[in-house]
Amino acid sequence: MSDNNESDPSIVQRRQPTEAELRRARAAQKLRENLQRRKQQARARRDGEADLTDGLPAAKLQQSDD
Repeated sequence: MSDNNESDPSIVQRRQPTEAELRRARAAQKLRENLQRRKQQARARRDGEADLTDGLPAAKLQQSDD
């Protein structure tokens, strides 16, 4: 019998990521998405195409009375 307990999945417990690690991973993913969006907008400007927006418009055209 071997003493290699690391290969036995019933013995090895995988470490759960901490909240800080999850936050960093989400932030990194968001940064990658933003970078891709900015690159696409820059390409579109160079090519003379209209920018495709995914987000909200910068300003409302009409103000609603509350």
